Amino acid sequence: MTQPSASIESVRQYWNQHVDDWKIARHPSGTADFFSETEEYRFEKLHYLTQRIPFQEYPGKKILEVGCGLGNDLSRFAAGGARVTGIDLADRAIELSRANFQQRGLDGEFHRMDGEHMDFDANSFDFVYCHTVLQFTPDPARMAEEIHRVLKPGGQAIVMAINSQSWLILMHNLLKTEIDYLDSPFFQHFKAAELRQLLSPFDQVEIIPERFPVRTRVHKGLKAHLYNLLFVDLFNALPPGWVRWSAHHLLAYVLKGK
Repeated sequence: MTQPSASIESVRQYWNQHVDDWKIARHPSGTADFFSETEEYRFEKLHYLTQRIPFQEYPGKKILEVGCGLGNDLSRFAAGGARVTGIDLADRAIELSRANFQQRGLDGEFHRMDGEHMDFDANSFDFVYCHTVLQFTPDPARMAEEIHRVLKPGGQAIVMAINSQSWLILMHNLLKTEIDYLDSPFFQHFKAAELRQLLSPFDQVEIIPERFPVRTRVHKGLKAHLYNLLFVDLFNALPPGWVRWSAHHLLAYVLKGK
């Protein structure tokens, strides 16, 4: 096993402390209610997930999630009949994912592992899912190479990255709008062309901009009220072609050649 670098260790320590740090959570970490409310909030905020991610389309297939976090996304693949494996740098994430699956009555394998140096043989998985991870790793290109390596020939991966031209980055720069986990050891974002270059090991790359403003349930006060009533509604009333470039997430569908 490759020895972790100091930078990877800083990421591990950060997520051991923050993986269950959800502002909307009202129930103790690791309980069924905690997983339910965090999943509900995630899929409300990222409503495109149910439209863009084929959770139910891999029965019997081997699926890997790089950076499984709480295991909520991976549980949907498992519920669809996939044979799932989740890896994460943080021990706490692995502990919580196992608890999540146990409470749901789902089967899954979980390993503490660095996504930049995976302990899997080449050509091991039919599908790899890597969402809300690439921006936090020290070497995103290395992670992309590893995803390509562990995919079977003809296998597909879905990889998400933060758009450096996004509406939220712009609001942060102008108004100091809060961005979750911006204080993490690494927070990287990309233009679409940069992400395409990062994913150059793959034979096919399709990038779809996603995540536009939704009303906040977390923040309160006048700023939140104005954000909900003015910015969100006005932004979403604009023609999609005008704002598509400013999506906060870049969702990449990539294919490894046979």
